[in-house]
Amino acid sequence: MPQTDEVDLDITNVAHGGVFVARTEGRVVFVPDTMPGERIRARITDRKHDSFWRAETLEVLDAAPERRPHVWSAASVDRAPEERAGGAEFGHIRLEHQRELKRRVLADALHRMAKLESDIVVEPVADETADGTGWRTRVRLQVAGDGAFGPYAARSHRVVPVTDLPLATALVEESTPFGQSFPGAESVDVVVTGTGASHVLVNEPGVKRGRRTVRPRQRPMPIREVVGEREFRLDVRGFWQVHRRAAATLTEAVQSAVDEALFDPRAANLDLYGGVGLLAAALGERFGSTLRITSVESDELATDNAAENLADWLGASVVTDRVEQFVRRLAADSSATERARLRAATVVLDPPRSGAGKDVVEAIASLAPAQIVYVACDPVALARDVALFAERGYPLKTLRAFDLFPNTHHVEAVATLAP
Repeated sequence: MPQTDEVDLDITNVAHGGVFVARTEGRVVFVPDTMPGERIRARITDRKHDSFWRAETLEVLDAAPERRPHVWSAASVDRAPEERAGGAEFGHIRLEHQRELKRRVLADALHRMAKLESDIVVEPVADETADGTGWRTRVRLQVAGDGAFGPYAARSHRVVPVTDLPLATALVEESTPFGQSFPGAESVDVVVTGTGASHVLVNEPGVKRGRRTVRPRQRPMPIREVVGEREFRLDVRGFWQVHRRAAATLTEAVQSAVDEALFDPRAANLDLYGGVGLLAAALGERFGSTLRITSVESDELATDNAAENLADWLGASVVTDRVEQFVRRLAADSSATERARLRAATVVLDPPRSGAGKDVVEAIASLAPAQIVYVACDPVALARDVALFAERGYPLKTLRAFDLFPNTHHVEAVATLAP
């Protein structure tokens, strides 16, 4: 790339997605591996957009006081950009300042998209290590053409072989087959459960059939996770929170987010994007055996497991369906009696990173439930959906945020909305 693509930049702000903001030639430039208050030498890598460019950090000229040696040498700015492992994009920032930057991103998203001013604080998780390492219980590593494996370099499909995984728990690191080769595989998953069982899963590549990629059918492998004194059954490849303390943290947060004065255990309560029933069980633990709740999840294997995990509550039922279809059908077909039970309901939803979206928000709001508890892993999607709910009579009442992904840009939030 020509030398003219190298520029010196002053970093002024943080943006969503683990990148930071500078300006040159009248344009915004998004660049990783730095932080506000730094001056860096960067290389412009993407000029496709009229309103912004992208760049990569080559050298830190003036470091911010919050900079520290990266917790993962494989991701350090000392490496060439194409050789930096992805997945620890805040690892060069002191932990307390990481949380401040995440707070800014969440507050800015709420201000821009929902017109809300927020004094939100990003809370640390119990038993956090001093440098924010040792928390991942699940790791996916990509396999290169020669069989070597590791994470992708940031914003690329280039595999970076590694010899350590500092964000992972000690047992995940011990279980990772460093130095082995997996020619022909697509990825390798290392999973360690709360009961101490470890699994190394080799994933074969999918086969292209027209526009679709068909994945090889995997034999289910049941595992057990523990939250407090309760066990949950799920498949080893199924969704479970990644941080070793996340399931317990979100259980407590959802229990606290529910306004008891608005909660009716015998209403038509809903657990949307319910997975294997973690948050439905959180309500059951708080409100007792009379709980009635329907957990909705599109993954059939997950709902099979949820049915077992929620068996303590006779009023719990599990539905395999796409949430948008289920809620739309509920809004259209409910009888007057069912409508009354829905108006008394608490709706808990934990959508994917893309959020619930307009159609699901409209359908939920049309049911007129007593309150909504929204668990979000993306601040921009959350802010968008908070704005959509507010337009339909459900303003934001409470909001907490948790640092469930230290040394990355991700943050988890739990919001309560009510008329």
